[in-house]
Amino acid sequence: MDEKIRKILKEQVDPVLSQHFGGASLSKYEDGIAYVRLTGACAQCPSAQETIESVVKDFVMGGCPEVKDVVLDTSVSEDLLDMARKILNKEID
Repeated sequence: MDEKIRKILKEQVDPVLSQHFGGASLSKYEDGIAYVRLTGACAQCPSAQETIESVVKDFVMGGCPEVKDVVLDTSVSEDLLDMARKILNKEID
């Protein structure tokens, strides 16, 4: 299911969001819910929740009837947290 959702995001959602210098990625799929993180300019957009509701959800749920809902993932990635720790600990400049 993860691969099917990723394919929809890449082939159908990303072309729409790229018009606004953004994109989407699947964080996880669990219990019928797809957790999607917006990337690029879309990640910081005040309309991110609206984008999930009006764009991403339509494509994902239209292409994957097994998906019960699509939720905006606003969590901070572990990669970003690791980089911040390294900067704070002066391990990288």
